[in-house]
Order: sequence, then C-alpha cells, then structure tokens
Amino acid sequence: MSKRISVCMATYNGASFLKEQLDSILTNLSDHDEVIISDDHSTDDTLKIISSFNDPRITIQLNSPKNKGHIGNFGNAMKMATGTYIFLADQDDVWHPDRITTVLEALQENELVVCDCWVTDGELKIINDSFYGIINSGSGFMKNWAKNTYLGCCMAFHRSIMEKALPFPKNIVSHDTWLGLMGEIYGTTIFIPQKLHYFRRHGTNFSQNEDGDAMSEQKSPYTFMQKMKIRLVLGIEILKRIVKNG
Repeated sequence: MSKRISVCMATYNGASFLKEQLDSILTNLSDHDEVIISDDHSTDDTLKIISSFNDPRITIQLNSPKNKGHIGNFGNAMKMATGTYIFLADQDDVWHPDRITTVLEALQENELVVCDCWVTDGELKIINDSFYGIINSGSGFMKNWAKNTYLGCCMAFHRSIMEKALPFPKNIVSHDTWLGLMGEIYGTTIFIPQKLHYFRRHGTNFSQNEDGDAMSEQKSPYTFMQKMKIRLVLGIEILKRIVKNG
C-alpha cells in the first residue's frame, strides 16, 4: 500500500460541477495520495475535464463492457484503491480545506468516520446548516439498519473496513448503509460534529437512500412493505458476509 489516502469517486455525466469538486479535493491531498475515479460511460465532458487536470495523483477507470450503476461504480473505484484510509467523494460537491486533516485525526481512534455537512443548492447557497439535523444522524447498528443515517460522501474509513465490505452485494439499494453497518460490525464508528463538506442538491442528483428524503427532497419511492423487504434483504446479506468473513 504505497498511498496514505485514497479518494474514491464514481462519475457519470458530471461535467457541470466536477472541476470545482476535484479542485477542492486535490488541495486537501499530499503528493503521495491518490484520487481513483470510476466512470460509468459518461457521454458529456466528464472525461475531458478529468484529463485536463493532468495530475499524476488521478487514476481513471472506464467501466466495461457495460454500466455498473451507482453502487457498482463506487465498488469499482474502491477495488483500485491502494491507501490506508479511504475517503468517498461524489462528483458534484465541494470539500472544505480542513476535510482530510480533521477526519484523519478521528480515524486514529475509529475505523469509520462521518463528518457533518452543509446542504446547498446548485450555486452552493446553504439551504440547511446541518445534514445531521435533518435525519438525526448517529452511530448504532440497529438505529441505522432501521433507518440509515450514513452519508457516503461524508464518510472515510480504514482499509480494513473496505476489505470486509467488498464486493458489495448485488441486491442492496445503498452502499452508504452497507459501509456504515460494516463499520458498526468490524470497528468503531463516529459522527464528528465538524461540517467539512458542501453537499450540493441541484435537482438531478442520484439518490440511493432507501428512505427517500434523507438523500433528496423527494418522498421515498418505496411502500412500507418494500421498505421492510429492503431491510430483510440487508439483514440476510449482513449475516452472509459475517459468515464469509469469519
């Protein structure tokens, strides 16, 4: 593992905000860190923007022969990561300059760390001062199995958690939930109070959260029975992974 930090990003037609996000990430990193980008066959200028950085810290993987979808795309990026600490990044947000230094401090005593964030509109105007306050974020296996409060773009974790979590099960609906619960099972997790991230909501974001408006302004697309099935499937997959991991 030659890299200290790996930032894993999944891209798909993210040209509108990608440059601003990559600028904010790269200024957080040292020369020995890396950004792993997995692209799901973007048809806009996403790849052109990434190439324009001409930064040796950036590695891009093009999915083939077909799209992997949001969860698979992140899994593909994570598989390539070589770092001791893994940070997830969406393609359209902005990181605070203290994002990595603050989270790294918490990672010295915890296997998985989540920071708070400002929720903004497409122009980065703050529309909610704390994501934690929206969904009552916090650690706890049963709490987050019942209603997920983990937000992937605000998460970082030790490589050991990634190795337990991958590959993602094919029938889960949220890699955020899966990673958070793997952290609960195989380490200690903490939601630190610092806001270190501008979480941009611009109307076209993909939302994979099974409870709907924890990740978007829209109501959940799932019925009560569908939500119960999602949790049952998640529980079964967790038990299968525990047996597999030993």
